[in-house]
Amino acid sequence: MKKIFVVLSLFLTACGGNQNASDSTLKGEVKISGAYALYPLATEWADDFQKLHPGVKVDVQAGGAGKGITDAMSKAVDFGMVSRSLFKSEIDKGAIGFPVAKDAVVATVNANNPAIKDILAHGISVEDAKKIWITGEAKVWGDILGNGDQTVINVYTRADACGAASTWAEWFGKKQEDLLGTKVHSDPGVVAAIQKDVNGIGINNIGYAYDIKTRQPSEGILVVPIDINNDGTIAADEDFYSTKNDVTNAIAQDKFPSPPARDLLLVSNGLPTNEAAIEFLKYVLSKDGQQKNIDDGYITMPEEKIKKTLDLLK
Repeated sequence: MKKIFVVLSLFLTACGGNQNASDSTLKGEVKISGAYALYPLATEWADDFQKLHPGVKVDVQAGGAGKGITDAMSKAVDFGMVSRSLFKSEIDKGAIGFPVAKDAVVATVNANNPAIKDILAHGISVEDAKKIWITGEAKVWGDILGNGDQTVINVYTRADACGAASTWAEWFGKKQEDLLGTKVHSDPGVVAAIQKDVNGIGINNIGYAYDIKTRQPSEGILVVPIDINNDGTIAADEDFYSTKNDVTNAIAQDKFPSPPARDLLLVSNGLPTNEAAIEFLKYVLSKDGQQKNIDDGYITMPEEKIKKTLDLLK
């Protein structure tokens, strides 16, 4: 089904100005649910916004992009966190997506995989990924590395409707339901599965593939580099996975393919009317809100995109 990306935002101060003055007059509640990819950042936004507006409660719940879009469309929440582009069918029903950050989906393997040195040196191309998650042709790593290695590949995917699996499948022209592998619920669930399985390979948002504080790979797992030019080796300009900062810099500089890089959205059913929700979105897209993206290892929305959204609303 054709996917259409809709870029809208509410009125902000010019070029996303600062919002650092406390205001106790604003009161109400903002409800948000959805994608694990956006959850850590959304909780940071919520904490800061509540400090600025003590009369407002912001409730943020994870549960996957599928839950986010469902809750938004039923108006159970003000915003659904969605880590993929919107489907035309969703837009036709009134879904509006507000791009608030950017990240990427990566393949993760157990750090003690017997073939780990060759895996990191070779990486995976889009065709390799198809053999692992779509056709199932790759049963052992020798099928990818071409060296006869008999290390078994145990494949994991997501059980819940989510942006990570949808975006990963979109990289090679497929849908989440086309992905092979043992189905695991949630981003933390996939990390836990790979940590326990020395032969495991899964897919994770970079927010879970790396430790949020140290920016190093999460304990017991490593990210598999993408062989962008499909030459069977990871060259210096393709090797940017040592830390989360390295990956986010590569995404910001368009060195990382999109997909599996993607914009993260706050989605509402029609334009929001809840004053507290409107002010929250304005804060998220302000300079102060976008600084949180940098602090937490996400990519900010470029000023030209924010300006474009303002022009569209005008």
